[in-house]
Amino acid sequence: MYSACVSTPERLIEATRELLWERGYVGTSPKAILQRAGAGQGSMYHHFTGKPELALAAVRRTAQEMRATAEAVLGGPGSPYERIEAYLRRERDVLRGCPVGRLTMDPDVVASDALRAPVDETLDWLRERLAGIVEEGQALGEFGSALDGEEIAATIVATVQGGYVLARASGSAAAFDTGIRGLLSLLGARAPGHDSPTRTRT
Repeated sequence: MYSACVSTPERLIEATRELLWERGYVGTSPKAILQRAGAGQGSMYHHFTGKPELALAAVRRTAQEMRATAEAVLGGPGSPYERIEAYLRRERDVLRGCPVGRLTMDPDVVASDALRAPVDETLDWLRERLAGIVEEGQALGEFGSALDGEEIAATIVATVQGGYVLARASGSAAAFDTGIRGLLSLLGARAPGHDSPTRTRT
């Protein structure tokens, strides 16, 4: 239940975000949203035209939050390698999974151009941001010039998202940790002066 000081539209959006993560689009019923938000009957249709519009607001909020969280690390201090390492090692609820990644596995989200757009845009932004950091590292001599920034960025995103899937399948964060350590070892081989990565926190 949310604080009474939070507006009804905000409670509805946050409740929908949580339910989409937990249950997917089909499993997120208007009744469940109202119950989670602690909102009265009819409040959804007072503030939104219906579930599709509310779901879009929730997906956009989730995408914005993921982007802001990633940028806080990728745009932080440190060398290109250190910023990528910080992104890979940042605190995550590994067993719960990535809220944006989970949306890509929801057939109803993928089938909707409107719902899919914020997800695609966010993942595209993340790959481009990471590619730019790799290229920055190449310019500084931190990464080998033969590396392809876009390929490395795609590998980073795939490792993180795949790590979530493996962790959830096994019920243990160990699989996620292993993938991150392996990727950092490969990147570290191209980043002189960096020691072998230690276990990532989850």
